[in-house]
Amino acid sequence: MTFTEAAAIALQDHAALWSMGEIRASDVVNAACDALVAGLDTPGLRILAACTRAEADYDVHHLLPEALDELGLTFYPVASEAGQEAAARALARRMLAGELTPREFTFRIHQRHGHQLPLTERLAELDDEYDILEYGDRSVDQVDAEVTAEARRLAAHPTVPAEPTDSSS
Repeated sequence: MTFTEAAAIALQDHAALWSMGEIRASDVVNAACDALVAGLDTPGLRILAACTRAEADYDVHHLLPEALDELGLTFYPVASEAGQEAAARALARRMLAGELTPREFTFRIHQRHGHQLPLTERLAELDDEYDILEYGDRSVDQVDAEVTAEARRLAAHPTVPAEPTDSSS
């Protein structure tokens, strides 16, 4: 994976996580800055990256959809099932990158979606298993391994395009 592809995936992940209330708007602006540094460049991305922390909470809502569209990325409407799935995949990538422990990952998924999102149902069940480990015959390492396998399954979703669809200056 190229640096540009990684930046596009990171921006898409940040957008999904923000639209589901997982991260702050300023985190999206930081991802936009990283995308510019990585070589992605569109007018909307530049405007988004130029937001200050104070402006981010007000402006990301309006600027993000256009910036993503220019890059051929997807903006997921707040509370949409597709957005929930994209956010779950983004959290899976974060867990695999070592930013979350398997337990933290399942807790966040379970807390956000309960047992209602079919894509993450097994992760919610695994979160329940962490709670009853002392009464069962499984170890933390066994549950962690299954969580990691589920995270890999989620993260294997097709990646986003690496090149912007509109590179005008």
